[in-house]
Amino acid sequence: MESGNYIYYQCSFKLLYKDSLSMTFRRALAPWLEMAWAAWWNPANQGFRDHPPTRSEMMARRPLRIGLSARIYHPLPGATGLQSKSLHYLEQSVAHWVMSREVMVFMIPSVSGDGIVHRSSIRLSDYPQYLDGLVLQGGADISPQSYGEEPVQAEWAGDRLRDAYEMELLHEFMEAGKPVLGICRGAQLINVALGGTLYQDIATQYDQPDIHVHDDYDKYAHAIAWESGSSLARLYPESPGGRVISIHHQAIKSLGKGLRVEARSTQDGLIEAVRLDGKPYVLGLQWHPEFHPPGSPDLLNCNPILDEFLNAARGRRW
Repeated sequence: MESGNYIYYQCSFKLLYKDSLSMTFRRALAPWLEMAWAAWWNPANQGFRDHPPTRSEMMARRPLRIGLSARIYHPLPGATGLQSKSLHYLEQSVAHWVMSREVMVFMIPSVSGDGIVHRSSIRLSDYPQYLDGLVLQGGADISPQSYGEEPVQAEWAGDRLRDAYEMELLHEFMEAGKPVLGICRGAQLINVALGGTLYQDIATQYDQPDIHVHDDYDKYAHAIAWESGSSLARLYPESPGGRVISIHHQAIKSLGKGLRVEARSTQDGLIEAVRLDGKPYVLGLQWHPEFHPPGSPDLLNCNPILDEFLNAARGRRW
């Protein structure tokens, strides 16, 4: 087809599209129409394809869509204004780290009993159908009750509501074969969801621990080492480990079903990374890769881990 005809059809298509659809519907439909147009048009010969594009060709043209679990602030008893509301939020550094690879990030809200949307009307199983992977971000403690214990101290009670919400998300993405990356609390959540347990408090329950809690929340670093034969050791063949920003007072104790250790703290041997054997892709990092400045000579370059996770997501597009 000649370029003049291409311009004619393109203009006719866009005029029809403009005149016949409502503004709201056009905005929702626009990305898919543009993707379809790009898939049908063959720039090599300035003409349309003589056969419809395959589904994989269509999906390869859109950016990855990664879900991010929500951090949750629960209402304070007797509070008014904003503090009387349930707040869902994400830490910007996590979202930007994932988005650094031209990825779209969507926060997945939980559903509690104090809103207008009832839990029975929301299926978390729907999210893996529209998202390519899941990141479980850090935040509040895992509740000891989520792994069959009572909190030794009241301040270690954790957030059982968030535990249940994220465990369901994790299982739905795993069931759909979609990759999951857990960060800090997220790594602990993966372990507990698969039947493992935690040290409620490293300082009082672990023998001769290194420092894992520090006032420099996003700057304090310590060394880790890859487990021999681990996937992370293969991902970083020229390094036995690295320095990571890792702040936590809980830690993995007994491993969940199907998990293997990928990295440990060099000073005290605490588990710093776990991975699910086989498929789907499930990786938990006790440290915060999003706090590592790009190009830092002192901290582990975590881009290979991000790329591995996103490549797994690309392999599971529907």
